[in-house]
Amino acid sequence: MHPIHHILLLHLLLLHVSPSIQQSFIYNGFKSPDSTNLTLTGIANITGNGILKLTNVSSHQIGRGFYPDPIRFKNPGSESALSFSTAFAFSIVPKYLKLGGHGLAFTISTTKEFAGAQPSQYLGLLNVTLNGNASNHLFAVEFDTVQDFEFSDINDNHVGVDINRMKSVNSTRAGFFIDGNSTIQDICLHSGKTIQAWIDYDGVKQQLNVTLSLFSTKPSTPIMSFPVDLSPVFQDFMYVGFSSSTGVLTSSHYVFGWSFNMTGEAESLDLDLIPSLLPAKKTNKGLAIRFSVSVFLVFLIIIIAGAVYTIKKFKNTEVVEEWELDLGPRPFSYTELKDATKGFHEKHLLGFGGSGKVYKGVLPDSRTQIAVKRISRKSKQGPKEFMSEVSTIGRLRHRSLVQLLGWSRNKGEFLLVYDFMANGSLDKYIYSSNNSKLILSWDQRFKIINDISSGLLYLHEEWEQTVLHRDIKAGNVLLDSDLNGRLGDFGLAKLYDHGSNPTTTKVVGTLGYLAPELTRTGKPTTSSDVYAFGALLLEVVCGRRPLELKASPEELILVDWVWDKWREGCLLEVVDSRLKGKYNEVEAAMVLKLGLMCSSDEPSMRPSLRQVVRYLTREVPLPESLGLRCDGGAKGGLVVKIDVFTPSSLEKMKSW
Repeated sequence: MHPIHHILLLHLLLLHVSPSIQQSFIYNGFKSPDSTNLTLTGIANITGNGILKLTNVSSHQIGRGFYPDPIRFKNPGSESALSFSTAFAFSIVPKYLKLGGHGLAFTISTTKEFAGAQPSQYLGLLNVTLNGNASNHLFAVEFDTVQDFEFSDINDNHVGVDINRMKSVNSTRAGFFIDGNSTIQDICLHSGKTIQAWIDYDGVKQQLNVTLSLFSTKPSTPIMSFPVDLSPVFQDFMYVGFSSSTGVLTSSHYVFGWSFNMTGEAESLDLDLIPSLLPAKKTNKGLAIRFSVSVFLVFLIIIIAGAVYTIKKFKNTEVVEEWELDLGPRPFSYTELKDATKGFHEKHLLGFGGSGKVYKGVLPDSRTQIAVKRISRKSKQGPKEFMSEVSTIGRLRHRSLVQLLGWSRNKGEFLLVYDFMANGSLDKYIYSSNNSKLILSWDQRFKIINDISSGLLYLHEEWEQTVLHRDIKAGNVLLDSDLNGRLGDFGLAKLYDHGSNPTTTKVVGTLGYLAPELTRTGKPTTSSDVYAFGALLLEVVCGRRPLELKASPEELILVDWVWDKWREGCLLEVVDSRLKGKYNEVEAAMVLKLGLMCSSDEPSMRPSLRQVVRYLTREVPLPESLGLRCDGGAKGGLVVKIDVFTPSSLEKMKSW
């Protein structure tokens, strides 16, 4: 057979057995029969008027819509990435106007299923394990409305290009250019407005452009343009589509129309011809008259009902104060939380402390499990402290911090609503008896230590301000359903600008975790937080409290006992005996030494949280000389030496 015949035969075979090599398509809405074959996963659906609705306002959900057939994205001859162009119109409608949930992403991937992908900051594309793997072969352009500091997001209203990981290789604030004007016009991604996006990749120039607009016409200037070679990312055939997810804060994500082209520029969408969230305008005059009369009557009824309701409302609730208007998280009604906890029934009690009781609840509308902290009227946490906790943790976003969902205030009573942590607090595991169900393995303990260290690093250095927690302890470390550690209880937190110093001189915290300098100066610092974290490290490894009043004198103060064992060369003797020798000796020794470094009497000798994280991840080795004690310094964080622990001396310690 002539060689040309072989080529023709091969070409025919490829056309017969290869996946679709569709070059272009356009959807002016998704109501036509051609649109119904989109592959929908998660909670995505096509609405009655032909809108692709990826998610609703349910929390921690994923929704995806993908073109059903794979498309060739690589040149068969050179293995270089082919050019592509796409345009689509979308809208993000948050449940609460000022609180955008997570965004959506245009995605090119080898799969439509994304097994194991997580919601929230992972947008339904990756998870903590897969994030960053070159084998993902994932390209995405995210339109995100949450600033995730762990991914170095620039703000909470940005466009980012993600390649195999959720940390963007390039990002910019959302906006567009009007032709002839070099000033960027800002776009609020979660405004609910219809936004058109164009993504164009030139495979020859290896150039990616992203353009946004509120109009049908494509601006001549993109908001993002940068060189990138997508050849290592793309496989021969890939799937294209959209993915979005919700977290604690929720939004509905909509796609109204979509065009795609592998052989030229994608056709722009006429925003007047695609479906809309708003109902069509009525022009019937008779209907308009009847409608006007109805509105007038309804208006009168509303005025009367509103007056009655307002009178009753003022009898049962307090006037909203000015500071409450600026709080970020969602305000819950007292009745809503009372119903969720079955009237704050004792059988739903999760625990209690000095500031009040914590109850488990279930929100009836979304079936979301919550934890409600009901602050005691006898607590020292008044409106100022309550405001501090809401305004602080309500704006923090990190996987190792307990997420505040909302708050409520009723007749001087304060309530805080958090993510429900299925496995409770860490202290019940490390102080438990020999109940095998409550004994954490070494791997679980080491994972929790790393979780909390990353959360504290975020608080100290990575958020917009420095956040001092001031009450780091095992009881404030909560464990989710997968035993991931999350730091909670920000009632004592203190914020200040990076580079400045906190002004407070009030000593707060828990005995055994208080840095010795606090009793002299009263001024908390990141170093005093590190001291408390050092105590936490030691108790997680040793399985006992920083101060154990029932222990022998030499073991009374945990840090002193560990210090003595280290000097004697038998450091691993302090490891929790309930592990029965099943632990990584290198890791255990490292954590113990690091705990001693953090527990140094001299603040300048303690590492920063960034150094702590580098030690734990073995990016750098621990120093040979730990520099733990300074001459004449106190032991165990006590400013005065107490040789005999009498009831009076213990009361004095408690007062600190």
